[in-house]
Amino acid sequence: MTRSTKMLLWGLLFSITLTGCAEIINFRSQTPEDEENIDLNNNAVETDYLAKMITIAGTQAMEVKGVALVTGLDGTGGDPPPSIYRSWLLDDMRRRKVRNPNQILRSPNTALVLVRAYIPPVVKKGDIFDVEIALPPNSDATSLRGGWMMECFLTEQAIVSGRAPMKGHTWATAKGPVLVSASSVEDSDASTLLKRGRVLAGGKARKERTLGVYLQSKYISFRNARRVENRINQRFFGYKNSQRKGLATAKTDEYIQLDVQESYKNNHSRYLQVIRQIAFRENAVQQRERLVRLQEKMMTPSLAAMSALRFEAIGKPSIPFLKQVLQDSTSLEVRFYAAEALAYLGDNSGAETLVEAAREERAFRVYALAALSIIDDTVSYYGLRQLINEESVELRYGAVRALWTLNKDDPFIRGEHLNDQFTLRVLPSSGEPMVHLTRSQRSEIVVFGDEQRMQTPVALTAGPHIMVNARSGDDTIMVSKFKLGEPDQRKEVSTRVADVIAAVADMGASYPDVAQMLSQASVQYNLPGRLEVDALPQGGRVYMRPVAGGESGSSSSRRKARVGGVNRTPNLYPVIRDSSGEIIVEDKESDDVEESDEAGEASVTDVRPEEDKEPEVLKKPGFFSGILNLDDE
Repeated sequence: MTRSTKMLLWGLLFSITLTGCAEIINFRSQTPEDEENIDLNNNAVETDYLAKMITIAGTQAMEVKGVALVTGLDGTGGDPPPSIYRSWLLDDMRRRKVRNPNQILRSPNTALVLVRAYIPPVVKKGDIFDVEIALPPNSDATSLRGGWMMECFLTEQAIVSGRAPMKGHTWATAKGPVLVSASSVEDSDASTLLKRGRVLAGGKARKERTLGVYLQSKYISFRNARRVENRINQRFFGYKNSQRKGLATAKTDEYIQLDVQESYKNNHSRYLQVIRQIAFRENAVQQRERLVRLQEKMMTPSLAAMSALRFEAIGKPSIPFLKQVLQDSTSLEVRFYAAEALAYLGDNSGAETLVEAAREERAFRVYALAALSIIDDTVSYYGLRQLINEESVELRYGAVRALWTLNKDDPFIRGEHLNDQFTLRVLPSSGEPMVHLTRSQRSEIVVFGDEQRMQTPVALTAGPHIMVNARSGDDTIMVSKFKLGEPDQRKEVSTRVADVIAAVADMGASYPDVAQMLSQASVQYNLPGRLEVDALPQGGRVYMRPVAGGESGSSSSRRKARVGGVNRTPNLYPVIRDSSGEIIVEDKESDDVEESDEAGEASVTDVRPEEDKEPEVLKKPGFFSGILNLDDE
């Protein structure tokens, strides 16, 4: 072999070695995430979403129970018989240094009650929630009307076979005025309705509850927990002391705790849906390509809901694409989903579309109103103001809740807090006269039509001591209070509904007392319009989606599609229960109903401890239903 040949061979070998080293160096410079995304054939890589890796935790309400004393009854109480509940109450009274507790229990003006509450999935210390109460089955008491529940502790309870119920951690306290059925006392079910009640916003949390996600078993590791934490924090973060702070915190190798971003504080369900659609690994080029694909998909109505969630999961870079969809699409469904995602991304471009969706399509209503409640601009504000005048009862009151959420201090919606018990909101409205009562979340009366006047003759009661009277043809109403041990009170007011409510509250009427008065006024046709209770928009309704190529207006040209679900209803609007205590699901039939693209993917862990049958009075179906039931005349 000649010298020149040897030199040539050595040169080739050296070149091959350098090339191999360069390829090794180049390969190892990739991050682990990039390694897993390498596509040698230059094909599009399927996106991996967090939904494949995580299970949501903490979305179920936590049941807590207690025993309390109701006072202020008008001779309808009774001495509770010996039981574990009497022993618990006596122990609590002694700890509070109450003198002669047994003598107090024997009073006909007091009653022992069983207390139950469901602490929401996300609460902070001091947050309030509703409380349900009921007389035990063997109680001699006959009515809780007009009562006040003294403070009690609410704890987790467990049933151990052969033993008395065992108490766990104390999660909350509860107290307040008892709201029983607002139906007239002549109702056939009155004796049963009067033995149970509710204390609106009576519970106060002593501990925090947070949301979180668990890694599925095959992904459990500290490395993966940190990677999921980082991906969530790239999308959701806040600022503390001018320092950016992510809202996800990996607590263990399998659990990541979540704080809720401000814009989702009244819609935890959507927050979790968006988190599930965050891409686990994706570089800038891949994200850009996916944005283009999502825009194309979203123009198809059946794919719009999921595409909107994935746009929202990407964040601010999605806004131009969503705006383009909003501009180009002629489908109300597509434009609604685009406008909703824009709202949660902090963009107000879709406010007018959300108002239109709330007005025109009841299936979109609850989600459109919730989105409007976070858009702080004039279009959203005046759109909600106009919805107050619409024909739909739930649309009118739903708009009130959205306005209050948008700005509690706005003079139009702020109202007046009466007797430290409830809020009276009197709204000018060109719609049908209406009075609305609530039996959940807050004590509130909304009068739609500021010049509503009671029709005479009037003979009403507001609790056991306040009477409201007027003769036929009178243009004033006399409000009187007669209570033993107190001077008599009388006040003459106009027939204006708001003035009468304010007058009885000024004489000490509680919210349940005023609810009773208004219920009687409705039955006796003293109100110029209708009286409604918890008229709230709901989730999980069916939307009749137009089918391309079908004949306009024909049933064959539309297809049923369910929008969201009851469990995805924004927490701004509590779910409604039927007479058995079950959540109402409208349009239950499933035949030919197209579910969302996410159907079957939801993975929710119920962290609430299992409970046995005791105490049976709290487990009886429908035992707490019927409160403020105005249908039984």
